[in-house]
Amino acid sequence: MALVFAAISLGLLGSFHCIGMCGPIALALPVHHYAPLKKHTGIILYNVGRLFTYSLLGILFGLLGQSFFIGGFQQAFSITIGGLLLLQVILSKVNWFNRPGVGIMYHAFAKVKSGLGNLFNKKGLRFLFLIGLLNGLLPCGLVYLGIAGAAASGNYIEGAKFMFWFGLGTAPVMYLTGFLGQFITLKFRNHIRRSVPYIVSVMALLLIVRGLNLGIPYLSPAFEKESHTVSCCETPVKTQNNSSNPVKQGCHKKN
Repeated sequence: MALVFAAISLGLLGSFHCIGMCGPIALALPVHHYAPLKKHTGIILYNVGRLFTYSLLGILFGLLGQSFFIGGFQQAFSITIGGLLLLQVILSKVNWFNRPGVGIMYHAFAKVKSGLGNLFNKKGLRFLFLIGLLNGLLPCGLVYLGIAGAAASGNYIEGAKFMFWFGLGTAPVMYLTGFLGQFITLKFRNHIRRSVPYIVSVMALLLIVRGLNLGIPYLSPAFEKESHTVSCCETPVKTQNNSSNPVKQGCHKKN
């Protein structure tokens, strides 16, 4: 329940950032020529597409986090995620992600943007779902926070749940943006956009502090080191009913 609350809160409180970053896409959705019911359906399909992509990202990064947690690298993983978020804030300030020299990342984002442009020229509700799918792949500081939460969950199922509920938290504002976007001014969107790096930076620092294992409840809890006992020699012992039961000989290995 705590995971659901954290994910929805992050999505809901951070969704105003979406007005600044993804707002132009929601405002440009090709739904304004539809009748009211069809317009509602189209905007809902767009948001369902976003949630689907977010859930897939949750599975992917939940698996990544799970591999680190199994290996006992929780601290290093939390610090690394926090460091990467801070690096993303710095690089976004110099527009690093949109430079041709970046290589594969630049080309990947360019293909996503090109695909979005093509879909906006299509007619039909199914294309709104596809727009939502691709929208979920665009670089976004808020989504990076969601991904960090999914990875920190340490489980691919929990990661998928976290990103789903996170996406659901952003849905109300994105829905209203698509439906009533003409009332949202460019100046307001720009103010929101400028606040995002500060929010991401605070969350990144919290992740780094969490990984420092300071023993502070909730903020930087002490990570427990798991101890695994492995039996390396067992011998069967006859019982009164002639059944054989393995008895450990005390030859154990602890990690």
